[in-house]
Amino acid sequence: MNKHERISPAVIKRMPKYYRYLGELTKSGVAKTSSRELSEMTGFSASQIRQDLNNFGGFGQQGFGYDVENLRNEIAKILGLDKKYNMIIIGAGNIGQALANYTGFYEADYEVVALFDKNPKLIGLSIRNALIKDIDDMESFLKEEKVDIAVICTPKNVSQQIADKIVECGIRAIWNFALKDLKVPDYVHVENVHLNESLFSLTYYYNQINKSKE
Repeated sequence: MNKHERISPAVIKRMPKYYRYLGELTKSGVAKTSSRELSEMTGFSASQIRQDLNNFGGFGQQGFGYDVENLRNEIAKILGLDKKYNMIIIGAGNIGQALANYTGFYEADYEVVALFDKNPKLIGLSIRNALIKDIDDMESFLKEEKVDIAVICTPKNVSQQIADKIVECGIRAIWNFALKDLKVPDYVHVENVHLNESLFSLTYYYNQINKSKE
């Protein structure tokens, strides 16, 4: 096990936020920044930011701060954003189509190479350059084409079955939008996106704010 494999998932989840804000600084022509300035932007403490970055080497010098472009490039390497990834979307309903249309994927070198669905009214249509294919063709497609990430946007009653099939076909990274937690082998990583859970958390804080005003 290498050092990076022992890093807390909480640290990894903060890295994309650093990457995003460093991108904004780059676009604004800012060459240097500090943990204090990043703290003001991200909402994380300066010490937390330094600790997070020190997991990977630090990248800054005391009294000089961080070179914005260099730090962003290093975080890109840490996250694997210096490579291109092919994605498929399984389930071409509202969420699946919205994801296929999201320009941010293509700007970050993620390419949706195909969508899969069982609805005959959708099969044969294209979203951007990705064709919606019959779900029955998914396994053969995965065996013939290089696919790095699979996105599941199916109803929850079929999501586990879909996950089992794509894992058998070699998929090791799943972005799961189905309303069900998936059971996969240890060598497969799943990121669950449960929209209701996020909304319910928001509702809790909304009500806490209202209570404080009473």
